[in-house]
Order: sequence, then C-alpha cells, then structure tokens
Amino acid sequence: MKLSWIVEPLLKWYDTSARILPWRQNPTPYRVWISEIMLQQTRVEAVLPFFERFLAALPDLSSLADAEEEELLKLWEGLGYYTRVRNLQKAARIIRDEYGGEFPQDYPAIRKLPGIGDYTAGAIASIAFGQPEPAVDGNVLRVHARLCERKQEIRSTAWKKQLTEELRKIYPKTRCGDFTQALMELGAVVCLPNGEPKCGICPLHAKCGAFLAGTAREIPLRTERKERKVEEKTILLLRHDGKLALNRRPDHGLLAGMMELPGLPGFRTKQEILLVLNERNIPFRSLKEGIRANHIFSHVEWKMRAWEIECTAEVPGYEWVTAEELRSRISLPSAFQMFLKRKIR
Repeated sequence: MKLSWIVEPLLKWYDTSARILPWRQNPTPYRVWISEIMLQQTRVEAVLPFFERFLAALPDLSSLADAEEEELLKLWEGLGYYTRVRNLQKAARIIRDEYGGEFPQDYPAIRKLPGIGDYTAGAIASIAFGQPEPAVDGNVLRVHARLCERKQEIRSTAWKKQLTEELRKIYPKTRCGDFTQALMELGAVVCLPNGEPKCGICPLHAKCGAFLAGTAREIPLRTERKERKVEEKTILLLRHDGKLALNRRPDHGLLAGMMELPGLPGFRTKQEILLVLNERNIPFRSLKEGIRANHIFSHVEWKMRAWEIECTAEVPGYEWVTAEELRSRISLPSAFQMFLKRKIR
C-alpha cells in the first residue's frame, strides 16, 4: 500500500487533537533529545514531572555537560535505566568539545552520539531541525501494520528499515516534525496496542486495511516473549543512629555504579543471616524479618526479602547515610525504594 494519502488527513487531525506537551511547545534540539530519551519505555504522564525537574536544574547542553554525576543520577531517580542519563552527559560533552556546543544537525552525526539510535536520531532531526527523517518506534510500526493489514511479525530490523525508507519518501516538505509527531501520537492515543483501538475517531480508518477487514484487534502479530529470568535476593537493612548502610554496585552490568542496599544472593534463613553478621563482624542489637518485594526489569525479575538489623556501631566498608541525604543527594534505584518506606531511626 502506498502511504502518501495519509499525510493530509493525519496532519489535519494532529492540528486539532495533539496533546499539549512541554517539549512540543518549544522544540529545541536539547528539549526534544531529553524528552525522547526519557520517553523510552515510559508513559508520557510519568515523564512530565521528571522532564520539568530535569530542565529546571539543567536547562541547556552546557549545564548537562558540566553536571556532577551525583546530581545527574538524583535528577533521573525514578526513571530507571541509568545508563541513559550517563549517555546523555557523554553526548553533551562530545557536542561541547567537538561541535562547539551546537547540536549537530545532520542525521549521521546525531546518530553517532552515545545513547542515540535510529529512532531518537530521526525524532531529533525531524522535530528539531525539520528534516524528512522518520522516527519509527512501536507506535508507528503498529499503525502501519494495521493500515496494510500486515499479519506478519513487525519488529524485525529489516522490516523497520523498509518502513523507514517508505516513510521518508512521503514526508511533507514544510512540516516534517509535525508529521513525525502525528504518527507517534496516533499510535499512542488512538491506534492503541492493547484492548480496543479507537478506530471510530481515527483520521485514517476509511482506508485502513485492518479496520475494513475487522482485524484491528488481531494486528500486529504478537510473538511469544521469552520468560524473564527470576533472581531471589536477601536485602540487609543495616541501621544505626539514624543512618542506613549502602553499597556501591560494580561499574558494569545491571544498575552499574549505582548505590544499593547490601544484599545476598538467594533467600536466607535467620540462622544464615546470623552467620553472615558474625563473619562480617557486624555488631547488632536486634534482627527481624522485614518486608518482601518484587521488582521487574526488562529482562529479569528480582524477588526480594528483607531483614531489618539494628546495629550498635557503623561498620567500615559501607556508606552510612541519613534520610535527608537520601532525599536530597543520593540516588537509590527504584528496586530498593520500597524498603525505605519505614523511616530510618
């Protein structure tokens, strides 16, 4: 199916139906870039307060490049995927040092920056610079699959490249950014991924293959996902005199370089915890079982059980922090936040 017919009705719909979002109000390269990185695997509603907070603290590329890592991670706290914000700073420093602080405008140069893939490069090039560069994400793939009533797998790299080339040919000369966002918007609020797509209000339904065939709910084809690996962990809540003990994770792998609550692999019994405390020379006055919690990452699920330990002294080898330091300075990944609901005594 040729796609050129979708341009006019889609833009007309976008003009009257687009959500008002802060990064759309003033689509500078910096604002578009930050928003697109935050929006990866995260809902718009969840991103809004983080975007406002981040831009208030680091309003431009220069401030991002110069920020201390501790501040950077704290601003990102709650979004997860901390590698993304570290890559933001790496890219900001490259732009500062190699491009004189001016965001590169051509797609290949944007694409080479750390943390920027095909989709994000296309979004920046089209929205911020008005270039005919598609940004093909899951929303766009789904919209196209239904328009063409495509019942095959749509997430392959080859198919994504083919669709990117098809879209590039039909981009309007003067509204590239709007067209990119209109496609995203349609997939996000009308051509929904789960449940019933809102075909009745879709500006493209009159020629949509899936709508006409009554197969919109069956498309795109959903392939079986691999089951997540499950890891069991014991969390040690070591407290003393109003402070909580933290560790820093290794500089590689999941949550690389982040602070964490100390822990042990597997679920441990009280007797096993007592042995660990003895081996590590941790003096304590009380030990009791704490809450249980799960946290799901993209590829692994942590099942955690906590033990609350009131220590009689601060043990070397940990960073002992106050509740105020956790609120204002130290970033603790979401996986551990649920264990902090009980105040540090």
